[in-house]
Amino acid sequence: MLSFRTEIENPIVEKDIIELEKKIHQYQSGGLDEDGFRSLRLARGIYGQRQQGVQMIRIKLPYGRLSSEQLIRIADVSDKYSTGRLHITTRQDIQIHYVSLDKTPELWAELERDDITLREACGNTVRNVTASEMAGIDPEEPFDVTPYADAVFRFFLRNPVCQELGRKFKISFSSSDSDSALSYMHDLGFIPKVRNENSVETRGFKVLIAGGLGSQPRHADTIFEFLESDRVIPFIESVLRIFDRYGERNRRARARMKHLIGNLGIEQFKKLLEEEQKTLSTKFFPIDPTETARTFSVTDDKEIPQVQIKDQNKFEAWRTSNVINQKQPGLFAIGIKVRLGDFFTDKARSLADLVKSYASNEIRLTIGQGILIRDVPERLIPFFYQELKLLDFADPGYKSTLDITSCPGTDTCNLGIASSTGLSRVLESTLLEEFPQFVNDKSLNIKISGCMNSCGQHSIAAIGFYGMSIKNGNVVIPGFQILLGGTNKGDGNARFADKVIKIPSKRGPQALRILLTDYEASKNPEESFADFYVRKGKAYFYQLLKPLSDLSDPEKDLAIDWGHSETYVKAIGVGECAGVVIDLVTTLLFETEEKLANSEEAISEKRWADSIYHSYSALLNTAKAVLIGENIKTNTQVGIIRDFDKYFVDSGLLELDSSFSDLIYQIKKNEPGEKFARHYREEAVKFYEHIDALRKNNLENE
Repeated sequence: MLSFRTEIENPIVEKDIIELEKKIHQYQSGGLDEDGFRSLRLARGIYGQRQQGVQMIRIKLPYGRLSSEQLIRIADVSDKYSTGRLHITTRQDIQIHYVSLDKTPELWAELERDDITLREACGNTVRNVTASEMAGIDPEEPFDVTPYADAVFRFFLRNPVCQELGRKFKISFSSSDSDSALSYMHDLGFIPKVRNENSVETRGFKVLIAGGLGSQPRHADTIFEFLESDRVIPFIESVLRIFDRYGERNRRARARMKHLIGNLGIEQFKKLLEEEQKTLSTKFFPIDPTETARTFSVTDDKEIPQVQIKDQNKFEAWRTSNVINQKQPGLFAIGIKVRLGDFFTDKARSLADLVKSYASNEIRLTIGQGILIRDVPERLIPFFYQELKLLDFADPGYKSTLDITSCPGTDTCNLGIASSTGLSRVLESTLLEEFPQFVNDKSLNIKISGCMNSCGQHSIAAIGFYGMSIKNGNVVIPGFQILLGGTNKGDGNARFADKVIKIPSKRGPQALRILLTDYEASKNPEESFADFYVRKGKAYFYQLLKPLSDLSDPEKDLAIDWGHSETYVKAIGVGECAGVVIDLVTTLLFETEEKLANSEEAISEKRWADSIYHSYSALLNTAKAVLIGENIKTNTQVGIIRDFDKYFVDSGLLELDSSFSDLIYQIKKNEPGEKFARHYREEAVKFYEHIDALRKNNLENE
């Protein structure tokens, strides 16, 4: 079956890649249906594009960290299997597009040679763990959160507790109280804190839970003001177990963590956390703060290359907006503003060579779709400017108003309604030509999404846009909803932007022009745009922008979106970013066999907690298959367990030694160990065989 050599030393990774290739062949030969295959490929970072027959590949880069070798490897893979374009996401990943499905196992194998994974980059899993790009060098940080973010990423990668969640799950680590990793909009957000008692320093985190964006943004709740660092991973595991069991499965719009907390409330959720403690794989998980920590120091043995700055004013403007003091004396970080998050492999290789030769051989991708070079000695700053200028990477305005965040929109995404990238380009031109004074404004940010799902994070922007269509008679016009007033207040506090008005896409530059001109004319000294918005009020801005929504005498080009030459046609595909997969009975039972095999393998490797969770999933899958076969809803795991007893055990249709709930909930009453792992698997096998025999008998008698 295998059509290429993986050359991967890690047997777990090799097995994963070989399994993907087998599943692709099975799918293409008709042995696996679309729904069953979709969930598997999404969990391997393979996402269907708007264009038929090609895939987007999302490369999972924990906290956006990349070595030069890894960046070169990604560039090589993009050239070989894609178009040579790399796209930085708002979750510090890299995406490449237009990849043939057949080539994805081979592509993945090549990435793994430099410890780069696709695993769980998409789908209903724990997504990429993000962190402040300044972690480890932030002058305001109490400690470097990098080792903690890394430990969380590694602990939950391939962890059975989070392979088939009801929806995606997002985790962030901020470096300081400035909360630059945006804890308030995550399922779990961590802000570092230090406690000093009796001259003993204890590291920990303020923890926020159940934040989210999308069509209904929700500010996360504070669940702990201080959680000791060695309790972070057990806490996350217990949260995931509860989310897996109680979270919605079928109604996609209600399946995120924010809805579960909204239904249960924080206090009830805390009670469930306590109940989970016995089942956890570990009660405490100490994290070595020296793991993945910085080892770079300033040396004077590097020869200073000859530099000739032709325009000193441009250099100083760039230095003011893009060069950042590190907490390490003598070292600086350099921010790169990457337009639309897109750059090409030739520049990637040159950048990799530059940071390997003259910095710390490390870059961090940012949640604003930029790049941060770290550990640059002060004497080399002019040289870096010169080299970055050759790469077109020396535009001033890093993380400023001019640094617009945008998702790919209708370029490649199935859910895109309007061209977010097209609007982004024209707004950037408007800023450069008419409002260059905003090059150093770090508080007024602009973010654009092609639809309401907020991949461009429009809900947290001072000025946000999300794509929509506007009907004017028989004509459909591409448009954007304008949102105003979003801001990050720090320490887990924020204000989401308000929806103000819908306007045609082509009037986006006029809207920006009106907003910024009014702001500059009417603001108080040192007043941010978000504060200005609150002071003036939503009604004021609605009236200010209302003329732009008037379609009584529309211009001819309003029906043509930015970057297009033909009349707009609203075309939305089936989104896969967090879709719920409703499997057929046979697919579910087939998956049960795989879970039982995984449980047995985990026992052989003495991974007791993993084996137990695989057995739990096998029991649940089997019950779900039976319920689906009778057209009974399977919205949540607790609902599956309850209804299986109600319709089959309590009614006498199925005879078990106990109730199904007693059988499956043994997982909550026993600590993970060899004896229980073996017993629980035997119970799961017995239950599956009983159900499978009854099903086959029923099929034969039909």
